[in-house]
Amino acid sequence: MKKAKIYPWYFAAGALLIYTLLAVVPGIVGIGYSFTDWSAYSKELHFVGFKNFQQVFSADQDYLKYIMNTLVFTAVTTIFKTGLGLLFAVVLCSNIKLKNFHRGVMYLPSVLSILIIGLVFGSILNPKNGFLNSILRSVGLGALAQKWLVDPKIAFGSVMAVDIWRGTGYIMTMLIVGILAIPSVYYEAASVDGATGFQKFIHITLPMLRQTLAVTIVLNVLYGLKVFDIVYALTNGGPGHVTEVMYTAVFKQFSQGLYALGTTISSVMFIFMVVIGYFMIKILTRDEVIE
Repeated sequence: MKKAKIYPWYFAAGALLIYTLLAVVPGIVGIGYSFTDWSAYSKELHFVGFKNFQQVFSADQDYLKYIMNTLVFTAVTTIFKTGLGLLFAVVLCSNIKLKNFHRGVMYLPSVLSILIIGLVFGSILNPKNGFLNSILRSVGLGALAQKWLVDPKIAFGSVMAVDIWRGTGYIMTMLIVGILAIPSVYYEAASVDGATGFQKFIHITLPMLRQTLAVTIVLNVLYGLKVFDIVYALTNGGPGHVTEVMYTAVFKQFSQGLYALGTTISSVMFIFMVVIGYFMIKILTRDEVIE
């Protein structure tokens, strides 16, 4: 009796079909709706051309500011998460005591619910009786107490700081896996040659971590471009619209029944993510050799 042959490409084709139906097709349909006047206030659907896109990119609207906020959030959080994650990964791969405990503590924020984080930090950063300001006042540093999520000058920075706190442990864990996969023989040979710890990091760890770093950077950038939950939980885009990002604007447009405009903003960000993600992967893997 012949055994049935299972071809791997059957599974690849099935996965591609599912992805196309669940991700690509809705994206294309959404872009199509961006050229209409779809809303909750009319049962009829009319083609309006690029009117919605003109509104999004109009200088008279605030959407360009929201796009800039999204890009700033993406850049700042990606740089700090990657930098701090790499620092902690290197430290927690060295010979220190209780390193597994420290790894667990660092990773813990990334598994917490966004709702819980919003409630906890909303309380910690409360300008009147929040934990942070209370500590600052109790140690004689009351001048440093701020309206962390209320002051327009620092609210966006506070949101980014909370997101960096939440995501650094996840990036650290990915980089720890990459570091542990590096053969120890390289470090042993470098030690024999008298290399310092910094020299090992520059000439062994960083080059061998290149692919892992590329993955973490791309994931961070894509997360930053579609950020919604942490901003909504902490400030809901306020005070005013200082912390508003593109997907909080999408949520508000859909809440108001302006479906076409919300879909247009979402389509713009979808195109941004595809283009930026493509070029980042090309740049970060340009020297990769495929055998």
